Amino acid sequence: MSPTEGFAVTHRRYVPHSHAHYGGSLVDGAYGLGLFGDVATELLIRTDADEGLFAGYSAVEFLAPVRAGDVLEATATLVRVGTRSRELEFELRVVCRSAPERGPSAADVLDPPVVATRARGTVVAPPR
Repeated sequence: MSPTEGFAVTHRRYVPHSHAHYGGSLVDGAYGLGLFGDVATELLIRTDADEGLFAGYSAVEFLAPVRAGDVLEATATLVRVGTRSRELEFELRVVCRSAPERGPSAADVLDPPVVATRARGTVVAPPR
């Protein structure tokens, strides 16, 4: 498949309680950036048949907290195709959240999901 603007990849992941670093079961922002790296890797495999390399972020916005017990959805969307560079937009959404006030395993589906992080970054594919 050749790189096409608008192509997107989405992953979902449960945030284990072992990843809580702060009071209130908060998870650090780097957790979401790690997920962005994973979806960027799959996107490049699908478009360029190679994992590529992440060159850097041009913008990152932390918009809402991520907590242990959340189910997250991370999406990378291809927005610009260069000769070897690929510019991607990322969005991290909380789609489910634990509800410990109702019981130790209670949780809710969030409809609509909460956007926790947005970012824009560049990845580089090797020459073909």
